[in-house]
Amino acid sequence: MTKVTGAQIGRRKADHIRINLEEDVQFPRLTTGLERYRFTHQALPELNLEEIDTTTALFGKDLSAPLLISSMTGGTEEAQALNLILAAAAQRYGIAMGLGSQRIALEKPEAVDTFRVRSVAPDILLFANLGAVQLNYGYGVEECLRAVEMVEADALILHLNVLQEAVQPEGDTRWAGLLNRIEEVCRSLSVPVVVKEVGWGISEAVARRLAEAGVAALDVAGAGGTSWSQVEYHRAPSSFHARVALSFADWGIPTAESLQMARRGAPGLPIIASGGLRNGIDVAKCMALGASLCGFAGPLLRAAADSADALDEALAVIVKQLRVAMLCVGAGNLDALRQVPLQRVD
Repeated sequence: MTKVTGAQIGRRKADHIRINLEEDVQFPRLTTGLERYRFTHQALPELNLEEIDTTTALFGKDLSAPLLISSMTGGTEEAQALNLILAAAAQRYGIAMGLGSQRIALEKPEAVDTFRVRSVAPDILLFANLGAVQLNYGYGVEECLRAVEMVEADALILHLNVLQEAVQPEGDTRWAGLLNRIEEVCRSLSVPVVVKEVGWGISEAVARRLAEAGVAALDVAGAGGTSWSQVEYHRAPSSFHARVALSFADWGIPTAESLQMARRGAPGLPIIASGGLRNGIDVAKCMALGASLCGFAGPLLRAAADSADALDEALAVIVKQLRVAMLCVGAGNLDALRQVPLQRVD
């Protein structure tokens, strides 16, 4: 397979930002499944809204709310500006942030600064990020450590994007034997390793295998939000590649289902719920289904591309929605929220 250059990766990253901001890349029909769950309203919660406690902790870092600005971008000048806006907001709100894939920064040193955000976010829970499949293309513990150290991260995300790679003309498609390499990284790296999907979900069996391999947390990134096969459809260089990508527009495990599958498969691990979450009520539902954190990508990328003020408002709305939902189900803190039953309304 022809080696992809740093310049090609940079163009791909720029394409991804542009397409996400300009095109409709949502799943056409498949949803997160969260709309199938409903809380029972508590008309007399015996709580005060101002006393609702949304704080939590993960990997030794305190968070003011169970929110993660999910991994999105890096590697270009535009990405650098967006990452700084996103990170500064994470610092203000006391929430976590994941960086986009840092492969380009390992292969193109001038891209390193596009990922560095500690200057504006010294205290946040910060995740470095590499594509797990790169472990089958020569990467190892050393590259993972470099990714963590270059951004002063608290943990490393290894992302799984098998469908995206498979429909890209230049995609990396050798996935055999990858679990053993993930296990080696988990065993050797000094920081926690999180494995995340990018929008098609993690099954119970895969969650179990990853837990046995030693991962510290899972991010299910289920179906129902941004479809990366749709993104690749929009950047396809030919009708052949476009037709292949388009056929997978509604592929994947809906977020609500994947979250519960991961809980069953890896009951001892923190589970991050992401993939199509749009508001604080979605967060409340995911927490009640067993999530430890909830990730947002597309809505926050679009807000950050508008302005820092727009991003601040978007985050403030999500937090307020979560707090109101907790009040209306009688949950004074996140532990209580995790005990609140949800009704399935199929």
